[in-house]
Amino acid sequence: MPPLDAAALQAGAAALSLTITSPQADQLLAYLDLLARWNRVYNLTAVRDAAQMGTHHLLDSLSIVPPLERHAAGRPLAILDVGSGGGLPGVVLAIAHPEWQVTCVDAVAKKAGFVQQVALELGLRNLHSAHARVEKLAPASVDIVISRAFASLPDFTTWTQHHLAPHGVWLAMKGKHPTDEIAALPQGTQVFHVEQLQVPGLDADRCAIWLRPVARDPQ
Repeated sequence: MPPLDAAALQAGAAALSLTITSPQADQLLAYLDLLARWNRVYNLTAVRDAAQMGTHHLLDSLSIVPPLERHAAGRPLAILDVGSGGGLPGVVLAIAHPEWQVTCVDAVAKKAGFVQQVALELGLRNLHSAHARVEKLAPASVDIVISRAFASLPDFTTWTQHHLAPHGVWLAMKGKHPTDEIAALPQGTQVFHVEQLQVPGLDADRCAIWLRPVARDPQ
């Protein structure tokens, strides 16, 4: 499979019922190029093949944009991407929706530094980077706390609950349906939707787990 070019990227986005402009496609490919170049030194991602990076990283991250758009219902979103690594899906979300404010958090300094460099080089004023353990980070009060291959659902929700705004929810990108993780969720955390994701060119299970805190009855 050849590496993604702008036309293939836009075709993949169209298969996800998503429209990206030519400038956005250029930004996404520029990001992928930066990721590949930094990866040679800093080991930001285990995927090194250029074609696989296009599918496994760009299109996989784009697959979550339409569900987020439906949830937003036209509102600008504040998103916290935890355990972001090389900026996935946070950088992709920031490019796809410049009106969304996206903060990528990672405990590894070189990964947080890479995202900061991406924001500078691509002129993404809505993309921010934080080097911190997410459980130690000051409350962010965001609409969505999102993760992709970060931690189990119980750990993800426990470590990040203080970052949710009053109406905020969690969104975890997973492979196979995480039945055991859902069963292990603490009281006060509820799965309210599980959405199957179909990533063009990727023959693998993908799903999005939507969660929210459950209001406790007053004592």
